[in-house]
Amino acid sequence: MLSAEMFRLLTISALCLCMVSCQKESQVDQATREGILIMGNSSDPKSLDPQVVTGVLDSNVMRALFEGLVQFHPSEDLTAPPGSALELTPDETYTVWSVKLRPDAKWSDGQPVTSEDYAFAYERILTPDLAAKYAEMLYFVEGAEAFNKGETKDFSTVGIQIIDKENFKIKLRGPTPYFKEVLKHYTWNPVPKHVVLKHGKIGMIGNPWSKVENHVSNGPFMLKSFRRNDHIEVERNPYYWDAKNVSLKGIRFIPVSNPFTEARMFRDGQMHVTYSAPKEVVDMMKKENPEVLRQEPYFGTDILRFNNKRKPMNDVRVRRALSMALDRAALCDNIYSGYKPTYGLTPPTDGYQPPRLVKFDPEEARKLLADAGFPDGKGFPRLKMLVSSREAAATIGAATQAMFRDHLGVEIEIENKEWTAYLVAMQSLDFDLCSGGWIGDYIDPLTFLEMWTPGNGNNNTGWESQEFLNQINLALQVSDPTERYALLRKAEEILLNDAPMAPVAWRSKNYLIHPSVKGWDPVLLDCHPYTNVSLVQPNKD
Repeated sequence: MLSAEMFRLLTISALCLCMVSCQKESQVDQATREGILIMGNSSDPKSLDPQVVTGVLDSNVMRALFEGLVQFHPSEDLTAPPGSALELTPDETYTVWSVKLRPDAKWSDGQPVTSEDYAFAYERILTPDLAAKYAEMLYFVEGAEAFNKGETKDFSTVGIQIIDKENFKIKLRGPTPYFKEVLKHYTWNPVPKHVVLKHGKIGMIGNPWSKVENHVSNGPFMLKSFRRNDHIEVERNPYYWDAKNVSLKGIRFIPVSNPFTEARMFRDGQMHVTYSAPKEVVDMMKKENPEVLRQEPYFGTDILRFNNKRKPMNDVRVRRALSMALDRAALCDNIYSGYKPTYGLTPPTDGYQPPRLVKFDPEEARKLLADAGFPDGKGFPRLKMLVSSREAAATIGAATQAMFRDHLGVEIEIENKEWTAYLVAMQSLDFDLCSGGWIGDYIDPLTFLEMWTPGNGNNNTGWESQEFLNQINLALQVSDPTERYALLRKAEEILLNDAPMAPVAWRSKNYLIHPSVKGWDPVLLDCHPYTNVSLVQPNKD
């Protein structure tokens, strides 16, 4: 069996052999000529229902199929161009927002997109029976949390008021001047009420409305085909309100979990954009073809989750010891590319600096572990670390394994699962430790902090803190940015001191992109509006 190192060397050698171009038209050249963007997307999405999915790779597909009230801007992170809303107007408190929909907004079956579709979508994702993991994104709405938790069964208690087919109001739980940024997230997109109810009840799990033969969407593209482990293809939606300005004729998403395989496909002319690029590929491309390499800031953090419900992870001393045994600088220098060692959870932004409480301190880590009853790791149980079936995740897992062994005398096993099984295990707390990450849903520290509140579908640690929750709730009632950031920073201090997870590295987005792709500019959330993307055959003279 080939070692991981030998596999990487062979992979890089294979990549080098692909330097010689062929005279025959490549798959990418043909797709460029036909206006079809080919994208690597790591894995198949969990579903094609925007109210069920949770991951970044899912959002790449959702962004093509669905459109919310606002859109992502192609190059400005904090700008929210109108989507299916012509107008989106707050009152003086930023608590009540009035929405006026486009009269020409339609579903891909030609039916109009109405206020009822939005109200129905919000009711559906909050319906407890659906068990939507991202329902918490709508907790900004007054009464949404109580309805989602079954404390009331009357949706009229939720702050959604339909005025007529094109107008409705959203009443929020507190002042939210940044609400347009929140609305960019796909959980706020509508779903077609007439189609969903045709195939099942509002809270039905596994409703077949999102299968290929039934799927209806309102975005710039509509579903054409879906073959698991092969591709998802979307084509231009003729009913989209701005269809005449959509350049691409379609997009093909390719699920390639191995980044070295993905890089080979790119070099062989089979893909316009890769999902990622591992360090070895980045280093090689810097020397040989830097024009196709992108390394951009990314609003995300790699983390190591601890199962706070299991012994000995329910002991804060153990959690903090494991966190302090991580040499983050070494990981960033030797395994990651372009990543930065964390000193907090939330990536620094203008106006917000996370507390400096995360550090590499093996001596203190050994003291904490000894205080917890495990001097030099003696008597410490052999734990399992859950990782996804991706080459980079396995490499990071092996490095983490070595650090715990070298600095603490602790042995852990690596448990590798394919993406869907990995998500199920993580969400059901079927792990001891779990390697993962978090990409901000919107550009604000709250998106990194509110997920750790009790019962949040993205918490996945079993950790609860009333003190932390109180601090978050205080911040939700404040509109002044300086005061609000101070409250959120205090909440982050509580979180980091109790260490339900260990921040590891602030991310960079590393990927390869073909010269024919235009309108693909750096953005912090890596959410590129496909309506702005075009394909132009490069001049080969």
